[in-house]
Amino acid sequence: MSGWREVRYAVQAGVATLTLDRPERLNAFTAAMARELREVCAAADADDAVRVLVVTGAGRAFCAGADLLGGSTFDPGRPHPTGRPLPEETIGNVPRDWGGVAGLSFAALRKPVIAAVNGAAVGIGATMTLPMDIRIAAESARFGFVFTRRGIVPEAASSWFLPRVVGISQAMEWVATGRVFDAAEALRGRLVSRVVADDELLPTAYALAREIADNTSAVAVGAARKLLWSMLGSASPWDAHRAESAALQELGPGEDAAEGVRSFLAKRPPDFRAPAGEVAGVPRWPGEPDDLR
Repeated sequence: MSGWREVRYAVQAGVATLTLDRPERLNAFTAAMARELREVCAAADADDAVRVLVVTGAGRAFCAGADLLGGSTFDPGRPHPTGRPLPEETIGNVPRDWGGVAGLSFAALRKPVIAAVNGAAVGIGATMTLPMDIRIAAESARFGFVFTRRGIVPEAASSWFLPRVVGISQAMEWVATGRVFDAAEALRGRLVSRVVADDELLPTAYALAREIADNTSAVAVGAARKLLWSMLGSASPWDAHRAESAALQELGPGEDAAEGVRSFLAKRPPDFRAPAGEVAGVPRWPGEPDDLR
């Protein structure tokens, strides 16, 4: 889909790059950006050529939070900046928050998502990364779950994601204080998996994306992503055992599984062909609730 104004999107050799593109506003988040992020995620998910999605920000920030001058995320009834009509979307009979519209679009992907966090990632700039699978930070990155300092609560489903990513104690410390912290603290708190020099951020993210794209089966990675995320809310390991058994029953006889064995025995790179798709027994995560319209 063309015509995106606040994001850029490109695909090269199986790796897609989504760039938040309002550098003059430190990529501050708007309703328009939320809609465009949702559209890009849908395009990446439907494109069999895309194996991995890398998300970063243009200029010197990842995303400095909601564009408070535009009132976008705090005024759900504001007309869409492009003039296109807003969809009638509610959950629990209230308008959905725009952070959740964007963040849950990343959660629904069947492709792994790598956040390459450059500069400030504050408010929605931090919470939108939580449904992403891997977060890598530049040394200059700064994070903040600043909502309580603005008189509101966290959004983008982060009250579900953040405690599962970093643990409840660390999550409460960051949310209750609302302070902005550096990349070193983010690494200690397990918000990011590694911190690299600023000029190494994108090369590191792309090297990891290439490792996935060049060596793994798209259908297997997609199913594994859904399994790992969905089982965070499971009450019992038996749920995982049940789902994994069904998935192995479907994928085991498949051509990608046979190619995985052949390539290993021949000591050559694999040539996987199966696209990402639905696999029996793997939950459609996150499933849409009945009160979403």
